Parts: sequence; C-alpha cells; structure tokens
Amino acid sequence: MSADIAVLFVFIISFISLFVFRKIAKKIGLVDKPNERKYHTGQIPLVGGISVFFTIMLTLLLVPELLLAPRLFVGCAFILVVIGVIDDRYDISFKFRLAIQAAISLTMIVLGERSLHNLGYLMGSDALHLPESVSILLTVFAVIGAINAFNMVDGIDGLLGGLASVTFGGLGILFYLHGMHSFATFCVLLVTAMLPYIMLNLGFPFGRRFKVFMGDAGSIFIGFTVIWLLIVASQGERATAIRPVTALWLIALPLMDMVCIMIRRIRKGQSPFKPDREHLHHICQRLGLSSHMSLLVICAAASMMAAIGIWSELAKVNETIMFFGFLATFTLYFIVMNNIWRITAFLRRDFKFTKSI
Repeated sequence: MSADIAVLFVFIISFISLFVFRKIAKKIGLVDKPNERKYHTGQIPLVGGISVFFTIMLTLLLVPELLLAPRLFVGCAFILVVIGVIDDRYDISFKFRLAIQAAISLTMIVLGERSLHNLGYLMGSDALHLPESVSILLTVFAVIGAINAFNMVDGIDGLLGGLASVTFGGLGILFYLHGMHSFATFCVLLVTAMLPYIMLNLGFPFGRRFKVFMGDAGSIFIGFTVIWLLIVASQGERATAIRPVTALWLIALPLMDMVCIMIRRIRKGQSPFKPDREHLHHICQRLGLSSHMSLLVICAAASMMAAIGIWSELAKVNETIMFFGFLATFTLYFIVMNNIWRITAFLRRDFKFTKSI
C-alpha cells in the first residue's frame, strides 16, 4: 500500500467510523452532558478516541510492519480504550484507572521489552544508564504521566487533537530524517486518523449538530501511543531517532500543565486528579481569549517547544544544556501559573483586558 493510498484510506475509515460510532453512542448513553465544569450545549457523543483507535487498529492489521510489536501495542491499547469507554459511561475510580495503566506499563516492559533505561548524557560526558528496578519504576511513571497529561489538556474544542498532532508531527519528522520511514509513516497516519475528529469537534463542515468529543478513551489512547513512540524513538539498541532529552520538548506543554496543576491541587490539600477549571486553556479564556484563539495560542506555543527540540536534535546541541533549558522553561511556566491570579487581576484592573468565565 503506497503512502498516498494509506493516508486516503485512514482518513475515509476514520471519517465514516465517527458517524457509525456516534449513532451507537447515543443509543447506549455514551455522551457528555453539561455540568458545572462543562459549558457545552446538548449531549455530545464521546466517540473520537474510539474512531481513532479503530482506524489505527485496522491499519496495523493490514500493514503490521509500520510498527514494532504491533500486536502487543494493539492489545495494550485495546484494554486502555475499553477502560476509557467504561469510565466515559460510568465514571469509574481514578485509583482503578491508575492500577490498569500501571499493569499495562508492566506488560509493555515484560513482553515488549519497552522501557526507559538510557537517559542519555543529561549530566555530563557519561551516558546515564538506569538499574533495572529504577528503569521499571520510571517507565511506569512515564506511561501514567503521558496518559494523564494528554487527558488533562482535553478541555476545549480541538486542543487534544492539536497538541497530539504537534507531538506526532515532530516525531514523524525526526523518524523520517533518521531513515526510520515506517515509523514516520505511522505518525502521519495517526495525525490523519485524528483529522476527521478535529473537524467535527470544531464544527466543520457540518456544524454543531454533528459535534463529537474525544472522551477519556481517546485521550488515554493518545497518551499511551505518545509514550510508546517516544520509547521506540529514544531507547533503541541499534538506532534511535531522538535523544531522551528531546522527548521532553516534544510533549513539553501537556507535561508542564499537568505537573503544575497537580502541584497546585496538592498544595490546596486536594487530590491531584480532582477536576477543576484552572488549566492553561481556562487561563487563556480568563485573559479574554476566545476558545479558538486559545487553541491557536496553546498549539503555537507547543509547536515552538517541539521545534526547539527538533532543532536541538539536528544541531546536536549538548544534552545537558537542553535538559537544564527545559528545567528553566518549566520553572518559568510554573512561576507564571502559580501567580496567574495576581497577573490576571493586574491586567483586569489596569488594562481591562480580562474577563470571567
């Protein structure tokens, strides 16, 4: 199957499956209803993630050589998507979700030998190789972190799809430049599979009547796929597409937003997984930006950080410099977000630039 035909096939299958699954979702109650945190109108089918997963699963069935260990990937993803669908429908405990995510991480490590064991030259001239026990713990933490990072950014139309497209796009570019063309093609197909969802989520071309949401099933699948590909890209024994530090830049914004939110909740004595309206996209709207403008600004910022990672990879910038550069960027982000209410109050008082949401 040529690349052009594969892209067309994935787009059509994803587009058609959205309409099929949205009808099923309405019949079984797999819909998102407005509440105190969700201001949308009507009951929106939570089928974007199911559609993307179904399309990618079918693609790997037809072209398994696109990915290493495709059966293991699909099997792990299937379990996570099923748990996500159950959570979308019945709202299960976050502790149970975390337990399943940890179990999938261990399955990936044991059966697929996918783990974070080499952190590169973060601290000088010697590569940082982790002991097996530390590698396992870090990998489990990374899988859970990636899944929840992308789950938490899914707050306004198009944002999850946009940020995921930035990450997969950046990975695809680096895979291609390092001659790993099958992985690059897989990244392109992932973005293609998300395009119909992004279109309907934003109301294009059929308006709000056919609107769909990604759902927890989708954000979980995207987060798991991101960490799977980052491990493949950075932990290969013979060939790698990126250095480990570059992975931080490719998922910088979702990662930083998640960590800041969790720290803020813990400092308030709340569960780090308790939903609220203090995410970056909420802050952008409080600053007076529309939903679409917030989407543009956040995706532009994520693209800039991913571009820094790609540039550093191609220019072979010292890994220690890039690591501490990332820490400095995160520190600045944390300080700004930690004082955002003072900043917004100042802007509201002196510039009349903000509004309440």
